[in-house]
Order: sequence, then C-alpha cells, then structure tokens
Amino acid sequence: MARDGNQRMAGLAHSEIRVMTTACAKVKGINLAQGVCDTPVPPVVIEAAQRGMAQGFNTYTRFDGSAELRQAIAKKMAEYNGVAADPETEVTVSAGATGSFHCACLALLTPGDEVLLFEPYYGYHLCALEAVEAVPRYVRMQAPDWTFTRADLERVITPRTKAIVVNTPGNPSGKVYTRAELDLIAEVGRRHDLFIFTDEIYEYFLYDGRSHVTLAALPGMAERTITIGGYSKTYSITGWRIGYSVAAAKWAQLIGAMNDLLYVCAPAPLQYGVAVAIQELPASFYTGLAKEYQGKRDRFCATLSKVGLTPAVPQGSYYVLADVSRLPGNNGKDRAMYLLEKTGVAGVPGEAFFTGSEGAQFIRFCYAKTDADLDEACRRLERLEG
Repeated sequence: MARDGNQRMAGLAHSEIRVMTTACAKVKGINLAQGVCDTPVPPVVIEAAQRGMAQGFNTYTRFDGSAELRQAIAKKMAEYNGVAADPETEVTVSAGATGSFHCACLALLTPGDEVLLFEPYYGYHLCALEAVEAVPRYVRMQAPDWTFTRADLERVITPRTKAIVVNTPGNPSGKVYTRAELDLIAEVGRRHDLFIFTDEIYEYFLYDGRSHVTLAALPGMAERTITIGGYSKTYSITGWRIGYSVAAAKWAQLIGAMNDLLYVCAPAPLQYGVAVAIQELPASFYTGLAKEYQGKRDRFCATLSKVGLTPAVPQGSYYVLADVSRLPGNNGKDRAMYLLEKTGVAGVPGEAFFTGSEGAQFIRFCYAKTDADLDEACRRLERLEG
C-alpha cells in the first residue's frame, strides 16, 4: 500500500478559478473566471525576447535575475514607486509575482506565525500561507468600497502576529488602498514590528484619476516591507512568469536563497525581453493602459447593473465582485454554474475569496478581455434580463 502524502496538502485543492475554467472549456463558454489577459502583448516585449534568444541569452542567469532586469526594476522602483533599491542586493527576480510571494513566505515565516489577510483575499495568498503552516487572521472589509477601520485591524493582532499582506490594487475586490489606509497599516506595522508583504502586480491598473502608493515608500517602512510586483498583467504575458520582490538586503538574501532552491532562475530570454520593455516603453503606454481598462470596466459594470447583478465598482486591477444573490442557488458555486449554463459566461464563486458565508452572494469576473470577447460576454449576460 502506498504511503500517505503530505498532510499539509490535504486542504489545498485546485482553486475554484481552475474548476470554473475547466467547466467553461467544456461548454465552449467565455472565461471571465481566470485572470488571463487576452489583450495584445506590446510588440517591443516579444521582439526583445526573440533577440535575446537569437543573441544567446538562453542559459542560467544569476539566481536573483539578470543584471539588466534587476537594474531596470530598480530604476522603475525609484521613478514610479519612490523606493530606492540596490539592484545588486535588494531586487530578486522570480517566477512571477506568485513565485516571489511564495519565496518571501518560505524565507521569512515559520510554522505558527500569524499573518493578517484583508478579506476578500486572493486565494493564492491564503494557500501559500497555509503551505508554510502560517496561520491566517482575517481583517473583514466592508462592501462596496471595501473599507476597514483601525479597530478592525487591531482586534486580530496577537503576540504571534508576524506579518500583514496588502494587495493594492486588489484581487478580487479592485480596491486601491488610500494613503490614509496605508499610513494606518504602516503605523501598526512599525508599532508591532511586523513584516508587510505588498502585492502590487496591478500597480498600473488605476481608474478615475487614482494614484498608486507603494507602502515601502512611507517613512520607516522600507526595512520591513517586501514589495512584490511583476509584468504578467501589465504586458499581457501571464505565461512568461516574470515577477520580482524588492526588500532590504538582509531579507532579500533569504528570499533569493529560496528562489534559487525552487526555481534556479526565471527564463533568461524572457527576462531580457521584459528588461528592454521597461527601458523603452514610454509613460504614455502605462497611462493608456489604465484608460483602456477603465473603458472595459465601465462597459462591463454597466451590463452587470443592467441585468441586476450589482457590481462593487472596482477602483483598480481588472476584476469585479458582483452581487448575484438574485440568481437561483444555495451558494456561490450553484449560482456560478447556473450563470455558466444560462449564458455561457464563467465567473468564480465568491466563497473562493471569503472565509464565511458572505462570499455566497458574490461572483468574481475578470474583464481583461479583447473588446470583441467582452462585448460578447455582455451580450450573453443580457439573457438574464427579465
């Protein structure tokens, strides 16, 4: 008889995102469940990666990434995020932002450490914490703007609290944390001597004139903040797996050691392509991206409202949580499957992002689609009218 597997994996089933993606494929539906960017890749990214392959950038880079990409990220961090980072000692390139987050968890957390997650949360963050036997503690945010108070934050802190996870702009909520909220998190982090893991992968997807604030740029926060980002979403290259973390050198050394152990390095020619793109794409590319996606948000949310699936209108990223409580079903999964069967549009049951029953009233949709696919999704959803 075969031995048992690792018991820690017992609760880490495939995510509802992958479950709904599979169900959608079976009916040849429109997949608004998975956060895959279907918009075109900027030509400069592909052309640079092809040149990298042709010019021999096909062997291992250093464990923490190529010099070209680390330098480009450090320059971007200084100019856009307001954070000074030494590309030699404080930048680690990894296999996507998820790889960076996992390496940070493995490097800095020990079993039993408590970590604060804002709810609704990104399911991968929860799974990564559970995989290293950290204990999640939840800060419930209130719809539709996903706000929280100092009391909400303080009441879940205990002597075992080690870190706070902040995802801004957020998945699944689309929340962009305000400067006041980030100041509060920073103050609490300093007072309780906590790490702050900030997932900023959607930093350019900002709507209605909002600006991105990087928590590490706030006073006294660079030494305790692990800033995580990447280019999967910005350049529509989710399959390339190019992400990074920026941290104080003593933490980056530990994160880099885990990155070396798990991934050796991210794909070398793809690192080259991203490095060139960071250097060559103008600021207008990023502002244009925000404008384009705000238009997608507005069109899609208008359709949701029209058919009675009230959206919590996102402030950033490219996800929206819609209240689907009017649809038949006892829970979010029932309602998501009903929606797929009725319209051919797939979303993710809200329970994937909440600990309690509140998630049952929501479905998360991703609107990072071509205009043609998004228009077709809207047309199909209109079958729910009446």
